[in-house]
Amino acid sequence: MSGFFTSRWVPRPDHVAEAADDTLPAGFRAAGVAAGIKPSGALDVGLLVCDAPDAVSAARFTSSAVVAAPVQVTRERARLDRLRAVVVNSGNANAATGRLGLDEAARVQGAGAMAAGVAAEQVAVASTGVIGVQLDGQAVVRGLLAANGRLSPDGAREFAEAIKTTDAIDKRVTLDVELPSGRVRLAAQCKGAGMISPRFATMLCFVETDAAMSAQTADLLLGVCVKRSFDRCSVDGQLSTNDTAILIASGAGGVRIEPETEDELRFGEALDALLRQLAILIVRDGEGAARVGRVVVRGGDGRAVEAVARAVADSPLVKTALHGGDPNWGRIAQAAGAALAGGAPVPVDIAIEGIPVCRGGAAVRVDQARLDAAVARDEVEYEVRLPGDGAETEVFFSDLGHGYITINAEYTT
Repeated sequence: MSGFFTSRWVPRPDHVAEAADDTLPAGFRAAGVAAGIKPSGALDVGLLVCDAPDAVSAARFTSSAVVAAPVQVTRERARLDRLRAVVVNSGNANAATGRLGLDEAARVQGAGAMAAGVAAEQVAVASTGVIGVQLDGQAVVRGLLAANGRLSPDGAREFAEAIKTTDAIDKRVTLDVELPSGRVRLAAQCKGAGMISPRFATMLCFVETDAAMSAQTADLLLGVCVKRSFDRCSVDGQLSTNDTAILIASGAGGVRIEPETEDELRFGEALDALLRQLAILIVRDGEGAARVGRVVVRGGDGRAVEAVARAVADSPLVKTALHGGDPNWGRIAQAAGAALAGGAPVPVDIAIEGIPVCRGGAAVRVDQARLDAAVARDEVEYEVRLPGDGAETEVFFSDLGHGYITINAEYTT
């Protein structure tokens, strides 16, 4: 399968097509430059600007109790429903940096406002990289001066490159979406490969559309779609300090999405598919990863279903088995049992790629050759059924191999 929608778990909606060009939605310009934050000299400062004065926006952030300075500044000093610019740096998370880190983030916000020609309260700031190292805010400011001169409707590629850290896969796309009221454009740039956990994956994601909508509609759509995408993926079970997802709607395309209409439904389907595919790309790009797993858990207790799904997705035993193509379903049973510890024996059913391997807590006879072939795929699905009906959840997760250890053992050097 080629193109952006590469996962069998996220089919492309019929009314969505990848754009023939890489131009951002109407009303947006972007740029990426090298400001010297990354020792490699790679692009490390990105600037995204919406030129539409009536743009609306929505945002979601990390649930971590240790919150990076740019997240704090954006939450406290920006109007999250009226954002018109985003300043991003990679190579330094500006997290656990105290008062100085907050001052630098605020300085970057002010410089971003000057570069974008908007009020400071309309600028979001985001950072990604090493935690606990002071950010050279002046370097970011110099980068913004350079980025201002490079802003272009065709700048998505450079912007997306500037926000990467250990990413090996390009996570951006521009889509054309056919709505009953007309065509709109939807684009996104995303980064994330390590320190990924459900409860909002460790990532940055910026979404742009030229559709018009209310701030309430933007907030509803982003919130629902984040819960079905970035909240549903895990690489290493580690919650980040910097997670940020922002949707900005310029309204410059001439199509307005009204609440509770077919337009809203179809746009929501497009945004949902976009973010779910990005979440899977993050998992596929999990540091050193070779395979992607999906665990689906069903049963009558929503809390138990969620606990089991996360336990399986974050189990190093399950993840290493996925990496090695080992159909050792006992590791799935162990993770489920650990998540439900303290209760009565639970008669779980387990299947791998639709092949039953356990019923009522007991092994069943399987075609071993068929099972071995199933777990050798790039994408492997695990199903766990608990007693009862009514609840269901899923988590996408990466395998765990030698590459993850190598990357993270050498991360700061």
